[in-house]
Amino acid sequence: MTPLEIGSISVLAIVSLIYLGVYIPIALGVVSFVSIWLMRDNFTLAMNLLKIAVGDSAMEYTFATVPLFSFMGLIVSKAGMGSDIYDVMSSGFRRVKGGIGMATVGANAAFAAVTGSSIASASVFSKVAVPQMINNGYNPRFAVGVVAGSSVLGMIIPPSAMLIIYSFVAEQSVGDMFLAGVVPGLLLAFAYIVSIWAMGRFWPSFVGGRPASDYEFMPWSEIASKTLPMIALVATVMGGIYTGWMTPVEAGAAGSLLGLLIAVLRRKIDLKGFWETLIETGHITAAILFLITAASMYSRMLGLAGLPNELADILAESRIGFFEIMVLYVLLMLFLGTLLDTASVILIVVPLFLPLVEPMGLSLIWFGIITVVGAEIGLLTPPLGISCFVIKATLNDDKITLKDVFMGALPFAAVMLVVLIILIRFPALSLAILN
Repeated sequence: MTPLEIGSISVLAIVSLIYLGVYIPIALGVVSFVSIWLMRDNFTLAMNLLKIAVGDSAMEYTFATVPLFSFMGLIVSKAGMGSDIYDVMSSGFRRVKGGIGMATVGANAAFAAVTGSSIASASVFSKVAVPQMINNGYNPRFAVGVVAGSSVLGMIIPPSAMLIIYSFVAEQSVGDMFLAGVVPGLLLAFAYIVSIWAMGRFWPSFVGGRPASDYEFMPWSEIASKTLPMIALVATVMGGIYTGWMTPVEAGAAGSLLGLLIAVLRRKIDLKGFWETLIETGHITAAILFLITAASMYSRMLGLAGLPNELADILAESRIGFFEIMVLYVLLMLFLGTLLDTASVILIVVPLFLPLVEPMGLSLIWFGIITVVGAEIGLLTPPLGISCFVIKATLNDDKITLKDVFMGALPFAAVMLVVLIILIRFPALSLAILN
């Protein structure tokens, strides 16, 4: 078989196994192991490459960021910072049509800067924002749609587990990926707010709600008490990375310590809660490193098959341009996003397309942002929109169906697609902080 046939069959095999319910890293690892074994008819070689993949991935110093940022996100959730920042945002936007929806977006953007988890954001704001919007007469579909749409900010605004995974697959700096995610994340949050304003003006039946004319703004002292801890965390983590005072690993450690101190001072955590947080951090870390190990094996298999050289030759002969490659890439991500989670999409498509992108002189940092944003759209689309399932499970309200969640998230998925096109057209947006 040709390298292209091997690559195509491996992707189909991985997608099929995942869709049949096989755990994602196992699907990646098994297909890679069997492919190497069959290609070289050498079981020992396959075993040796598996051992190398484990050693080279799990032992990387850079991936100490995974447990540190995971711990920080969990501690921040326990400290109640999500509901605090939501209260402040809600106070500021309450008088505007669709204002609580805008507040949810703003709060999610701030919460994303210290958690890096779409699932955590979806869970927290399903409990905090959705009941309040429904109590104020908002359309339930709009309420759950806002939470679903803005939850994806957790995987774009740093720190982000998806940016860490991409940085390993593409061999890029985690710190650079974090800095590159700031402007696109804020751009998406701004686009959401503008779209909510437009929906409130031109599609009021979808939004619903009523402005609170008698609502009193929150006192400045209360605003300060609710926002200063979050500001301190963001300044410590992102400020340390941006100024070069700290590496991403050191920034994660500093942020974790500060988050723990805040939780203790607020009396939001005890020894039992601390132990549970450590255990959950271990589970998350093990899952992500298992994914990374399997991805390393997959990349080595594709290289052994000669796929990068084959794709480079095809590109040179057919003279496929930038536009055609990006259209194909986005369509493939959107398709896989309906079947797989974000990490799976990144691990499958990036090794296939890097050989096409690198010879064109395109920034792999920018390509990473495009990849994460494109893959994140899948969190909002059926049948496997994970954020939508989390929201439905968290609400546990029979009046709001899974269909309502998906239909509410659909306009926000469309906004994400528009922002993705803008980021492709203007790469400088992703590289602004780095230049």
